[in-house]
Amino acid sequence: MIRQVPIFAELNEAEASELWHAGERVNVAPGEVFIREGEQGGSLYIILVGAVEVTKQDGEHEVTLATRGPGEFLGEMSLLEQAARTASVRATEPSELLAIGSEAFRQLLARRPEAAATLLRTVTSRLRSTEASLVQSDKLAALGTLAAGLAHELNNPAAAIQRSTGYLSEAFEGWRRRTVELSMLAMTQEERQGLAELERSIADCRATRCSDAEARRIESRLSQRLEALGIAEPWEIAPAMAAYGWSVERLEPVLAIFAAAHVDPVLQWLGRGLAAQQLMEEIEVASKAISSIVRSVKSYAYLDQAPVQDVDIAMSLDDTLMILNHKLKQGVAVTRMYEPALPRIEAYAGELNQVWTNLIDNAVQAMGGEGRLEVGAKRLGDEVEVLIADSGPGIPEEVGRRIFEPFFTTKAQGVGTGLGLHIAHNIVVNRHRGRISFTSRPGRTEFRIVLPLRLGHPATPEKTYVVR
Repeated sequence: MIRQVPIFAELNEAEASELWHAGERVNVAPGEVFIREGEQGGSLYIILVGAVEVTKQDGEHEVTLATRGPGEFLGEMSLLEQAARTASVRATEPSELLAIGSEAFRQLLARRPEAAATLLRTVTSRLRSTEASLVQSDKLAALGTLAAGLAHELNNPAAAIQRSTGYLSEAFEGWRRRTVELSMLAMTQEERQGLAELERSIADCRATRCSDAEARRIESRLSQRLEALGIAEPWEIAPAMAAYGWSVERLEPVLAIFAAAHVDPVLQWLGRGLAAQQLMEEIEVASKAISSIVRSVKSYAYLDQAPVQDVDIAMSLDDTLMILNHKLKQGVAVTRMYEPALPRIEAYAGELNQVWTNLIDNAVQAMGGEGRLEVGAKRLGDEVEVLIADSGPGIPEEVGRRIFEPFFTTKAQGVGTGLGLHIAHNIVVNRHRGRISFTSRPGRTEFRIVLPLRLGHPATPEKTYVVR
């Protein structure tokens, strides 16, 4: 049985027998985990009978990497690296395994170099398969993040539209009633002209819209004046009037036009007309916000477009910041530094957005969700340089040396796959023939990505990192 395993195929009968007796027979029940991610490994396992499942934790999700059956082996990576297990393995049916300890395994590799070559081919193939599975998992996780962020960003303007729409019918009905009341009053020609002027002011009210701070200042004095005039429920009309610049000083000339008995119905009509306009404006602002979000998402994902595009780097970065806004707005101050008239570059647009997403998301996590984020872009001859910097604690030197390696992560076990920066490096260097580098010290980490203007012209080689 043992010589049916590829790495042991060249063993003679005596060597196979020796290895067999050096191993320990292990029986595992369905669902039982016998290799646990993050724990130190001391044995390689050969499956004699049964079937097992290899999984890796990715955040809250468990990703299935492979299934293994009789004649296959697993656990070799931990023995080769003398490191913690990178995945978990559980039995999916009653299984019998042969556990081979590290010393017996080391002696085998020393005695049979051809076994090492076979092992290397197997490990390489498994790493490719694992990376492909986790890259797909990362894409799905990114899609989930995008969906969650999109739902969060759409919720506020959608709620504003729903709220304003509900109040709008009430406001229009109030204004309609006041209009009927005014039509029944016996007004002088001067009063009719004054009313026409007020109607035009309602229609053109956007031109006099105040800032929120100014409106609050105006509203306090205006409410007092309306109350002094004996206006019914002045608090109902004062906010909308103040929002459009109806200060006490602006109000006084209007009061002089109308008879005392007509002041209350005129101001009630004016206030409710302005309130209806204010609600329509809020609906318009919220609708534009939704349109902007949808445009950014389409641009971010480059839906219905060819993979290679002439990319506006500043817009590409802004789209990514919008997608991640739900993570930024809780405590991250963003500074944009885009050089004017920045040229477009030829690039795999969707893949570049994945680079920005990985780097910005890492920066936010490094800062614990609070700090300063700088995003910039400038031209360097026939290249464009993008800067993404954060005010986090910095990257230790020993971490910096391995930061672009696949599966390398400093996050807690099961949080992320360790592929984010590896993917970013591959996209920049291999897909775009650019370069990516970073410098880091406590309080500031800078990633710089340099991309050629055209895909056929590689960026100048540069050292990949500096940590100090």
